[in-house]
Amino acid sequence: RAEEISDVLRNQSLEVTSVTSKEKKSFAPGLYDLTTLQREANRKYGYSAKQTLNIMQRLYENHKVLTYPRTDSRYIGKDIVPTIKERLRACATGPYRKPAGVLMNQPVRANGSFVDDKKVSDHHAIIPTEQFVQLENMSNEERKIYDMVVRRFLAVLCPASEYEDTTVTASYNNETFLAKGTIYKTPGWREVYEDSNYSDVDCNEEELPMQAASDSLMKLKSGMQLCVKTFAITEGKTKPPAYFTEGTLIAAMENPVKYLANRDKTIVKTLGETGGLGTVATRADIIEKLFNSFLMEKKGNEIHITSKGKQLLELVPEDLKKPELTASWELRLQAIAKGTQSDKQFMDEIQNYTKQL
Repeated sequence: RAEEISDVLRNQSLEVTSVTSKEKKSFAPGLYDLTTLQREANRKYGYSAKQTLNIMQRLYENHKVLTYPRTDSRYIGKDIVPTIKERLRACATGPYRKPAGVLMNQPVRANGSFVDDKKVSDHHAIIPTEQFVQLENMSNEERKIYDMVVRRFLAVLCPASEYEDTTVTASYNNETFLAKGTIYKTPGWREVYEDSNYSDVDCNEEELPMQAASDSLMKLKSGMQLCVKTFAITEGKTKPPAYFTEGTLIAAMENPVKYLANRDKTIVKTLGETGGLGTVATRADIIEKLFNSFLMEKKGNEIHITSKGKQLLELVPEDLKKPELTASWELRLQAIAKGTQSDKQFMDEIQNYTKQL
Protein backbone atom coordinates (compact mmCIF):
# COMPACT_ATOMS: atom_id res chain seq x y z
CA ARG A 1 0.00 0.00 0.00
CA ALA A 2 2.85 2.37 0.84
CA GLU A 3 4.44 1.69 -2.57
CA GLU A 4 1.15 2.32 -4.37
CA ILE A 5 0.77 5.69 -2.62
CA SER A 6 4.34 6.70 -3.48
CA ASP A 7 3.81 5.78 -7.18
CA VAL A 8 0.63 7.87 -7.40
CA LEU A 9 2.17 10.87 -5.65
CA ARG A 10 5.47 11.09 -7.48
CA ASN A 11 5.84 14.61 -8.98
CA GLN A 12 2.36 15.61 -7.79
CA SER A 13 1.49 18.49 -5.48
CA LEU A 14 0.06 18.24 -1.99
CA GLU A 15 -2.30 20.89 -0.69
CA VAL A 16 -1.73 22.14 2.87
CA THR A 17 -5.08 21.65 4.64
CA SER A 18 -4.22 22.90 8.14
CA VAL A 19 -1.41 24.46 10.16
CA THR A 20 -1.84 24.46 13.94
CA SER A 21 0.58 25.75 16.55
CA LYS A 22 0.30 25.16 20.28
CA GLU A 23 2.32 26.86 22.99
CA LYS A 24 3.47 24.31 25.57
CA LYS A 25 5.57 24.18 28.73
CA SER A 26 7.88 21.49 30.02
CA PHE A 27 8.81 21.46 33.69
CA ALA A 28 12.10 20.44 35.24
CA PRO A 29 12.42 16.79 36.26
CA GLY A 30 12.07 16.12 40.01
CA LEU A 31 14.91 16.10 42.53
CA TYR A 32 16.85 12.88 43.00
CA ASP A 33 16.16 10.08 45.41
CA LEU A 34 18.77 7.31 45.60
CA THR A 35 17.04 4.96 43.11
CA THR A 36 16.63 7.62 40.39
CA LEU A 37 20.23 8.73 40.85
CA GLN A 38 21.49 5.12 40.65
CA ARG A 39 19.42 4.50 37.53
CA GLU A 40 20.66 7.60 35.69
CA ALA A 41 24.29 7.20 36.79
CA ASN A 42 24.15 3.67 35.39
CA ARG A 43 22.69 4.85 32.08
CA LYS A 44 25.04 7.83 31.75
CA TYR A 45 28.32 6.52 33.16
CA GLY A 46 27.79 2.74 33.51
CA TYR A 47 28.22 2.92 37.32
CA SER A 48 26.80 -0.01 39.28
CA ALA A 49 24.16 0.72 41.93
CA LYS A 50 26.68 -0.07 44.69
CA GLN A 51 29.33 2.15 43.09
CA THR A 52 26.93 5.13 42.92
CA LEU A 53 25.93 4.63 46.56
CA ASN A 54 29.59 4.49 47.63
CA ILE A 55 30.42 7.69 45.71
CA MET A 56 27.36 9.39 47.24
CA GLN A 57 28.44 8.24 50.70
CA ARG A 58 31.86 9.89 50.22
CA LEU A 59 30.27 13.15 49.04
CA TYR A 60 28.02 13.04 52.12
CA GLU A 61 30.49 11.89 54.80
CA ASN A 62 33.92 13.09 53.64
CA HIS A 63 33.20 16.17 51.51
CA LYS A 64 29.92 17.02 53.34
CA VAL A 65 28.59 18.66 50.13
CA LEU A 66 25.47 16.52 49.57
CA THR A 67 22.65 15.52 51.91
CA TYR A 68 21.91 11.99 53.16
CA PRO A 69 21.96 9.58 50.18
CA ARG A 70 19.77 6.66 51.37
CA THR A 71 16.46 8.38 50.71
CA ASP A 72 13.36 7.34 48.77
CA SER A 73 11.88 10.85 48.58
CA ARG A 74 12.12 13.27 45.66
CA TYR A 75 10.76 16.23 47.63
CA ILE A 76 12.03 18.61 50.31
CA GLY A 77 10.06 19.90 53.29
CA LYS A 78 9.02 23.52 53.87
CA ASP A 79 11.69 23.75 56.61
CA ILE A 80 14.44 23.45 53.95
CA VAL A 81 13.13 26.35 51.80
CA PRO A 82 14.75 29.14 53.94
CA THR A 83 18.15 27.41 53.47
CA ILE A 84 17.99 27.30 49.64
CA LYS A 85 19.84 30.61 49.11
CA GLU A 86 22.65 29.43 51.41
CA ARG A 87 22.89 26.14 49.46
CA LEU A 88 23.05 28.08 46.17
CA ARG A 89 25.85 30.25 47.58
CA ALA A 90 27.79 27.12 48.62
CA CYS A 91 27.70 25.49 45.18
CA ALA A 92 28.14 28.69 43.11
CA THR A 93 31.55 27.72 41.76
CA GLY A 94 33.00 26.46 38.45
CA PRO A 95 30.30 25.68 35.87
CA TYR A 96 27.50 26.43 38.39
CA ARG A 97 28.59 29.99 39.24
CA LYS A 98 26.42 31.66 36.59
CA PRO A 99 23.11 29.74 37.01
CA ALA A 100 23.41 29.73 40.83
CA GLY A 101 24.23 33.47 40.79
CA VAL A 102 21.12 34.25 38.73
CA LEU A 103 18.92 32.20 41.12
CA MET A 104 20.43 33.84 44.23
CA ASN A 105 19.32 37.26 42.96
CA GLN A 106 15.69 36.16 42.57
CA PRO A 107 13.03 35.13 45.07
CA VAL A 108 13.00 31.34 45.55
CA ARG A 109 10.23 29.64 43.52
CA ALA A 110 9.18 27.06 46.11
CA ASN A 111 6.18 25.20 44.69
CA GLY A 112 4.47 21.83 45.04
CA SER A 113 6.58 20.31 42.26
CA PHE A 114 9.46 19.81 44.73
CA VAL A 115 8.28 21.09 48.15
CA ASP A 116 5.79 18.83 49.92
CA ASP A 117 6.02 17.78 53.59
CA LYS A 118 3.64 14.86 53.00
CA LYS A 119 5.93 13.33 50.38
CA VAL A 120 9.06 13.49 52.54
CA SER A 121 9.60 10.16 54.32
CA ASP A 122 12.46 9.77 56.85
CA HIS A 123 14.78 11.84 54.68
CA HIS A 124 14.21 14.48 52.00
CA ALA A 125 15.53 14.40 48.41
CA ILE A 126 19.28 14.51 47.70
CA ILE A 127 20.37 18.17 47.38
CA PRO A 128 23.57 20.20 47.98
CA THR A 129 24.41 21.18 51.58
CA GLU A 130 25.48 24.63 52.83
CA GLN A 131 29.11 23.43 52.88
CA PHE A 132 31.32 25.47 50.51
CA VAL A 133 32.48 23.26 47.61
CA GLN A 134 36.05 22.69 46.43
CA LEU A 135 35.69 20.86 43.14
CA GLU A 136 39.45 20.34 42.78
CA ASN A 137 39.41 18.07 45.88
CA MET A 138 36.97 15.63 44.26
CA SER A 139 37.80 12.55 42.19
CA ASN A 140 36.48 12.29 38.63
CA GLU A 141 33.65 9.96 39.75
CA GLU A 142 32.65 12.25 42.61
CA ARG A 143 32.56 15.24 40.25
CA LYS A 144 30.17 13.42 37.91
CA ILE A 145 27.69 12.45 40.64
CA TYR A 146 27.94 15.87 42.29
CA ASP A 147 27.32 17.48 38.90
CA MET A 148 24.12 15.46 38.40
CA VAL A 149 22.72 16.44 41.81
CA VAL A 150 23.62 20.15 41.59
CA ARG A 151 22.23 20.61 38.08
CA ARG A 152 18.98 18.90 39.09
CA PHE A 153 18.75 21.17 42.18
CA LEU A 154 19.32 24.29 40.05
CA ALA A 155 16.83 23.07 37.41
CA VAL A 156 13.87 22.72 39.81
CA LEU A 157 14.42 26.32 40.96
CA CYS A 158 14.24 27.62 37.35
CA PRO A 159 11.07 28.54 35.43
CA ALA A 160 9.46 26.13 32.95
CA SER A 161 10.85 25.73 29.45
CA GLU A 162 8.42 27.09 26.84
CA TYR A 163 8.14 25.78 23.30
CA GLU A 164 5.77 25.78 20.36
CA ASP A 165 4.55 22.61 18.67
CA THR A 166 3.52 23.00 15.02
CA THR A 167 1.48 20.34 13.21
CA VAL A 168 0.90 20.57 9.46
CA THR A 169 -1.51 18.34 7.51
CA ALA A 170 -1.51 18.15 3.72
CA SER A 171 -3.57 16.01 1.37
CA TYR A 172 -3.74 14.62 -2.15
CA ASN A 173 -6.49 12.43 -3.54
CA ASN A 174 -7.98 11.51 -0.11
CA GLU A 175 -4.55 10.66 1.35
CA THR A 176 -3.51 12.73 4.38
CA PHE A 177 0.06 13.49 5.41
CA LEU A 178 1.39 14.90 8.66
CA ALA A 179 4.52 16.82 9.71
CA LYS A 180 5.45 18.01 13.19
CA GLY A 181 8.10 20.34 14.51
CA THR A 182 9.10 22.06 17.74
CA ILE A 183 10.67 25.44 18.35
CA TYR A 184 11.94 26.49 21.80
CA LYS A 185 10.82 29.98 22.81
CA THR A 186 12.42 30.27 26.28
CA PRO A 187 14.84 27.59 27.45
CA GLY A 188 13.93 27.98 31.17
CA TRP A 189 15.41 25.13 33.25
CA ARG A 190 17.13 23.62 30.17
CA GLU A 191 19.72 26.42 30.34
CA VAL A 192 21.20 24.70 33.40
CA TYR A 193 22.09 21.72 31.15
CA GLU A 194 23.40 23.68 28.16
CA ASP A 195 27.08 22.87 28.74
CA SER A 196 26.55 19.25 29.83
CA ASN A 197 25.63 16.03 28.04
CA TYR A 198 22.02 16.12 29.24
CA SER A 199 19.27 14.38 27.28
CA ASP A 200 15.50 14.36 27.58
CA VAL A 201 15.62 10.75 28.74
CA ASP A 202 16.86 11.97 32.14
CA CYS A 203 13.48 13.44 32.91
CA ASN A 204 11.35 10.66 31.44
CA GLU A 205 9.50 13.13 29.28
CA GLU A 206 8.08 11.87 26.05
CA GLU A 207 10.63 12.62 23.39
CA LEU A 208 9.67 15.92 21.82
CA PRO A 209 8.99 15.54 18.09
CA MET A 210 12.05 17.50 16.99
CA GLN A 211 12.41 18.17 13.32
CA ALA A 212 15.18 20.00 11.52
CA ALA A 213 12.69 21.92 9.39
CA SER A 214 10.69 23.27 12.36
CA ASP A 215 11.05 26.91 11.33
CA SER A 216 10.13 26.13 7.70
CA LEU A 217 6.90 24.50 8.95
CA MET A 218 5.99 27.80 10.61
CA LYS A 219 6.04 29.51 7.20
CA LEU A 220 3.42 27.20 5.69
CA LYS A 221 -0.15 28.43 5.31
CA SER A 222 -3.38 26.60 4.62
CA GLY A 223 -4.10 26.26 0.86
CA MET A 224 -0.40 26.27 -0.20
CA GLN A 225 0.74 23.71 -2.78
CA LEU A 226 3.80 21.58 -2.00
CA CYS A 227 5.59 19.67 -4.73
CA VAL A 228 6.64 16.11 -3.79
CA LYS A 229 10.33 15.68 -4.63
CA THR A 230 11.38 12.41 -3.01
CA PHE A 231 9.85 9.40 -1.31
CA ALA A 232 11.43 7.06 1.22
CA ILE A 233 9.78 3.98 2.67
CA THR A 234 11.42 2.71 5.86
CA GLU A 235 10.97 -0.78 7.21
CA GLY A 236 11.33 -1.73 10.86
CA LYS A 237 10.98 -4.66 13.20
CA THR A 238 9.64 -4.73 16.74
CA LYS A 239 12.23 -5.60 19.37
CA PRO A 240 11.75 -7.94 22.32
CA PRO A 241 11.98 -6.26 25.75
CA ALA A 242 15.58 -5.22 26.45
CA TYR A 243 17.72 -7.02 29.03
CA PHE A 244 17.85 -5.33 32.41
CA THR A 245 20.77 -3.08 33.20
CA GLU A 246 21.54 -2.27 36.84
CA GLY A 247 19.70 1.01 36.38
CA THR A 248 16.50 -0.52 35.01
CA LEU A 249 16.63 -3.45 37.46
CA ILE A 250 16.81 -1.16 40.46
CA ALA A 251 13.83 0.80 39.09
CA ALA A 252 11.89 -2.47 38.59
CA MET A 253 12.65 -3.49 42.20
CA GLU A 254 11.25 -0.17 43.40
CA ASN A 255 8.09 -0.61 41.32
CA PRO A 256 7.57 -4.33 40.52
CA VAL A 257 3.82 -3.98 39.79
CA LYS A 258 4.05 -4.75 36.06
CA TYR A 259 5.83 -8.04 36.81
CA LEU A 260 3.00 -9.32 39.04
CA ALA A 261 0.94 -12.33 37.96
CA ASN A 262 -1.86 -11.18 40.27
CA ARG A 263 -2.76 -7.47 40.00
CA ASP A 264 -4.77 -7.42 43.24
CA LYS A 265 -5.46 -3.77 44.20
CA THR A 266 -4.38 -4.18 47.84
CA ILE A 267 -1.11 -5.85 46.80
CA VAL A 268 -0.39 -3.17 44.18
CA LYS A 269 -1.12 -0.42 46.74
CA THR A 270 1.04 -2.09 49.43
CA LEU A 271 4.04 -2.50 47.09
CA GLY A 272 3.62 1.14 46.07
CA GLU A 273 3.55 2.37 49.67
CA THR A 274 6.38 0.19 50.97
CA GLY A 275 8.71 0.90 48.05
CA GLY A 276 8.69 -2.49 46.31
CA LEU A 277 11.42 -5.08 46.85
CA GLY A 278 14.14 -4.18 49.33
CA THR A 279 14.68 -0.58 50.44
CA VAL A 280 16.75 2.25 48.96
CA ALA A 281 19.53 1.23 51.35
CA THR A 282 19.53 -2.51 50.51
CA ARG A 283 18.78 -2.82 46.76
CA ALA A 284 22.37 -2.25 45.63
CA ASP A 285 23.57 -4.94 48.10
CA ILE A 286 20.92 -7.40 46.90
CA ILE A 287 22.12 -6.98 43.29
CA GLU A 288 25.79 -7.28 44.35
CA LYS A 289 24.99 -10.48 46.26
CA LEU A 290 23.38 -12.03 43.15
CA PHE A 291 26.51 -11.20 41.12
CA ASN A 292 28.90 -12.45 43.83
CA SER A 293 27.04 -15.75 44.18
CA PHE A 294 27.16 -16.20 40.36
CA LEU A 295 23.36 -16.25 39.90
CA MET A 296 23.57 -13.28 37.49
CA GLU A 297 26.36 -11.96 35.31
CA LYS A 298 27.05 -8.86 33.28
CA LYS A 299 27.56 -8.92 29.53
CA GLY A 300 28.51 -5.36 28.70
CA ASN A 301 25.91 -3.31 30.54
CA GLU A 302 23.25 -6.04 30.29
CA ILE A 303 22.41 -8.39 33.14
CA HIS A 304 22.02 -12.05 32.13
CA ILE A 305 21.01 -14.98 34.30
CA THR A 306 23.61 -17.77 34.69
CA SER A 307 22.94 -21.51 34.41
CA LYS A 308 23.26 -21.64 38.22
CA GLY A 309 20.59 -18.92 38.43
CA LYS A 310 18.27 -20.85 36.11
CA GLN A 311 18.75 -23.98 38.19
CA LEU A 312 17.91 -22.10 41.39
CA LEU A 313 14.69 -20.74 39.84
CA GLU A 314 13.64 -24.29 38.89
CA LEU A 315 14.33 -25.61 42.39
CA VAL A 316 12.98 -22.78 44.54
CA PRO A 317 9.34 -22.90 45.79
CA GLU A 318 7.00 -20.81 43.62
CA ASP A 319 6.01 -18.42 46.45
CA LEU A 320 9.57 -17.20 46.98
CA LYS A 321 9.81 -15.92 43.40
CA LYS A 322 6.80 -13.62 43.67
CA PRO A 323 6.73 -9.96 44.77
CA GLU A 324 3.25 -10.74 46.19
CA LEU A 325 4.94 -12.48 49.14
CA THR A 326 6.69 -9.24 50.12
CA ALA A 327 3.36 -7.39 49.88
CA SER A 328 1.42 -9.91 51.99
CA TRP A 329 4.10 -9.84 54.74
CA GLU A 330 4.20 -6.03 54.67
CA LEU A 331 0.41 -5.98 55.19
CA ARG A 332 0.78 -8.28 58.20
CA LEU A 333 3.60 -6.14 59.65
CA GLN A 334 1.47 -3.00 59.23
CA ALA A 335 -1.36 -4.73 61.11
CA ILE A 336 1.06 -5.69 63.91
CA ALA A 337 2.29 -2.08 64.06
CA LYS A 338 -1.33 -0.90 64.46
CA GLY A 339 -1.92 -3.53 67.14
CA THR A 340 -4.69 -5.35 65.23
CA GLN A 341 -2.68 -8.58 64.86
CA SER A 342 -0.36 -10.57 67.10
CA ASP A 343 3.36 -10.58 66.40
CA LYS A 344 3.70 -13.97 68.13
CA GLN A 345 1.09 -15.53 65.82
CA PHE A 346 2.88 -14.07 62.78
CA MET A 347 6.26 -15.47 63.89
CA ASP A 348 4.71 -18.90 64.60
CA GLU A 349 3.26 -18.93 61.09
CA ILE A 350 6.63 -17.90 59.61
CA GLN A 351 8.33 -20.79 61.46
CA ASN A 352 5.79 -23.31 60.18
CA TYR A 353 6.02 -21.84 56.65
CA THR A 354 9.83 -22.15 56.75
CA LYS A 355 9.56 -25.82 57.81
CA GLN A 356 7.11 -26.51 54.96
CA LEU A 357 9.45 -24.89 52.42
